Amino acid sequence: MSLNQGITILPPLILALFAMGILLIDVFAKDPKGTNTIGYLALSSMIFVFLSLFLFTGRGKMTFGTMISMDVYTIFFYLVFVVIGILTILSSISYVKITGIHSGEYYALILFSMIGMMLMASSTNLIMLFVSLEMMSIPIYVLAGFHRNEERSIEASLKYFLLGAFASGFFLYGLALVYASAGGTSYQGIADFLAATQRLDISTLMWVGIAFVAIGFCFKVAAFPFHSWTPDVYEGAPTPVTAYMATGVKAAAFAAFVRIFFTTFSGFQQDWTAILWVIAVLTMTIGNFTALVQRNVKRMLAYSSIAHAGYLLVAFVAGNTMGRSSILFYLLAYAFMNIGAFTVLMVMAKKNNYHEDLDDFAGLGFKYPLTALAMSVFMFSMAGIPPTAGFIGKFYIFSAAVKSHDYWLAVIGVLNSAVSVYYYLRVVVYMYFKEPENEIPVYRFSVPVVFSIVIAVWGVLQMGVLPGNILNIANHSILSLM
Repeated sequence: MSLNQGITILPPLILALFAMGILLIDVFAKDPKGTNTIGYLALSSMIFVFLSLFLFTGRGKMTFGTMISMDVYTIFFYLVFVVIGILTILSSISYVKITGIHSGEYYALILFSMIGMMLMASSTNLIMLFVSLEMMSIPIYVLAGFHRNEERSIEASLKYFLLGAFASGFFLYGLALVYASAGGTSYQGIADFLAATQRLDISTLMWVGIAFVAIGFCFKVAAFPFHSWTPDVYEGAPTPVTAYMATGVKAAAFAAFVRIFFTTFSGFQQDWTAILWVIAVLTMTIGNFTALVQRNVKRMLAYSSIAHAGYLLVAFVAGNTMGRSSILFYLLAYAFMNIGAFTVLMVMAKKNNYHEDLDDFAGLGFKYPLTALAMSVFMFSMAGIPPTAGFIGKFYIFSAAVKSHDYWLAVIGVLNSAVSVYYYLRVVVYMYFKEPENEIPVYRFSVPVVFSIVIAVWGVLQMGVLPGNILNIANHSILSLM
């Protein structure tokens, strides 16, 4: 590997070095307080990755035989992953110590999976795409079952692994069919082949291959009908891992989804958007209406995650520059509000009781007013109420649909968003307007957890009040793909 190649993949390289270092430290350290030390070491890796991104400002390097691109689009998603990593690790530091999770393995797996996420966002080759997908997925299969003595955690890991392996088989078979049809694995090479071929002359293998690739992505973003794993896996996994999965995996999948479909398969946009139109509607509707009947807040957030995938697919179907840039904006906004909400859930959890039911939120606004206020901000943002990041994100998504003349899709999206207001505000109503049936337990607030919640609240309000800068960066990132 040349120096130039090493610099181009510096962010994933930093994470790999820190992950291996954490494993070594965990093996040889005898300090019983080492859990916090390892957590802060993992946190410092995020800071180093963030600083390394300044080396790539304004550059668009291709390396490893054009398998990896370090363009503005890639850098934007690296920033999203850094935000997700910082918030997840901050919320994990006290959680790991209280629950007795093996911290070295835990943080190393988070960093290794993030390497896969980064490579997915930067991949410009089918082989690299599949390798990075598996590198992201396998550590998360393990993380989902990290509570080894809990039945629901083991069940979550097993379900995610079995269904994930099945979806990976579809995905890999689709990539193989695309390769067999186009005779190459480079995104640009496949795009050139399709551009030089008449639409009616495209082989059936290529059409089936594109369909199977779409199935793989739909599984990762939890879109209908490949969403059934989501509630059980999200509920059973450790809460910080659930937040990490809901945001990081979704962001990485959409990063690769947008890049390959709008650069390689762009000539067939009219064909695959017709199918994704239906999937977007069903994903939003099923996610929202199933969330309505949930009393377990963690499970409700899992179903709402499905609905948010539907909103993102609305922008994907719109397909214009505004739609694609709104996907980037919404993924960052979703990272702040989702991880923030799961962090509040994590604070409420005890070893013998997770306090995830709606009744556990009764009276929270009076005993812990700041925590309830933060949770209210996250619920308002997910519901799309101004002045939050969720409102701006949905506004631009539905505006993109209108601009592309997908009026019915925009109307269905707005109606679904209105439905979601009920179950999000129900949490707020319980916190402020319902008397607790039992005494509210004492919750522990560590400094890292407080920082995580504060950063999440700041991100939600900052992107809601002053969204211009992030939207401009997202738009510039999308234009770099063209």
